[in-house]
Amino acid sequence: MQLQYTISPPDTVRTTVHLPASKSISNRALILNALSLSSIPVHNLSDCEDTRVIIDSFNSDSNLFDVKGAGTAMRFLTAFLAGMEGEWIIRGNRRMHERPIHPLVETLIVLGAEIDYLEKEGFPPLRIRGRELKGGEVFLAGNISSQFISALLMIAPLMEKGLIMNIEQQVISKPYIDLTIGMMKDYGVHTKWEENRITVKPQKYTAVEYTVEKDWSAASYWYEIVSLLPGAEVMLPGLRKESLQGDANVANLFSDLGVETESAADGILIRHVKRKAKKFFHDFVQEPDLAQTFAAACCFKGIPFLFSGTQSLKIKETDRIQALINELKKMGFILRENGTGMLEWDGERCFPEEAPAIDTYNDHRMAMSMAPGAILSHPLTINDPMVVTKSYPSFWEDLKQAGFAIHSK
Repeated sequence: MQLQYTISPPDTVRTTVHLPASKSISNRALILNALSLSSIPVHNLSDCEDTRVIIDSFNSDSNLFDVKGAGTAMRFLTAFLAGMEGEWIIRGNRRMHERPIHPLVETLIVLGAEIDYLEKEGFPPLRIRGRELKGGEVFLAGNISSQFISALLMIAPLMEKGLIMNIEQQVISKPYIDLTIGMMKDYGVHTKWEENRITVKPQKYTAVEYTVEKDWSAASYWYEIVSLLPGAEVMLPGLRKESLQGDANVANLFSDLGVETESAADGILIRHVKRKAKKFFHDFVQEPDLAQTFAAACCFKGIPFLFSGTQSLKIKETDRIQALINELKKMGFILRENGTGMLEWDGERCFPEEAPAIDTYNDHRMAMSMAPGAILSHPLTINDPMVVTKSYPSFWEDLKQAGFAIHSK
């Protein structure tokens, strides 16, 4: 029988929340640490499933790796293993085998890799015969996953000729590429990014001591909660406003939805203020992981919205656009997908279900972005709540500590 959590909110929230370490930084740091042949462990690694599968792969004495539902691990390890001597097989869960990987695989093959699709052409699972890659010049569409680009960049210095990457069209999720380049610099490798061309010459990584900062994506759910509860105030230690994480922009964006962000000695303090946009417009092409949080927050606050740049949400853990349309309708909100990458709520309502039970689609961000809806529609039930372990394993415990009542059934 499926696990369910039923959530009831407190009147307000005044608490300190110790967020998980950044999944994005942790996963990159593990790859860069391995490429630098470092014996120094990375400090403050994320405890999420995505990071654990990379750690498990590095600690495995097998040549078969199962990344389950971890898209980042699939992309980063595919590139990493392509340059590692040996024969490897990498697979995931059923949803992972439905997520296209051919732009990365075909580019790696051009650069000298030997990779075969074991089932459906263009999709995992893969057989990789690892060897030193020749490198060279490649052309990639900018509207593919930034993880493909980051995966290639991290192994580029070890290629015989290095790598020249020409990115065609608009680059989506650019902050994640900036994050990769910034972390490569921390490990002693320099890149050159001019207009749409990134050049990485052959270089060696330097082993360094590296500590992972807290996760801004995880902070977004606390911004949502604070925006919905008058008098709410939450301290978030370990976050820096001047972060390489693209999702740090949540602080600027939520200022329109009634949350003030203040820098503190060891983190940030966020508090509820009486401020509310009449309509919220934003292009999420650079912060796609925030789109669900803002769709839910705007609906729960009664703020119509128009989002663009959400095209990559259709190929995440689930089709996140359709999932939002389905689940917010249960709570009385009629959302529409208007063309590629456009999601809109114009204020149209329907009768909400009497006791809504939110499906999570094996997607951690669906569970966490919808949970604050208990403030509007309580109690609210979340189906399969443990999907949060993918990025924020302590999410439900942190909600309890903040005063939410959570009952399982």
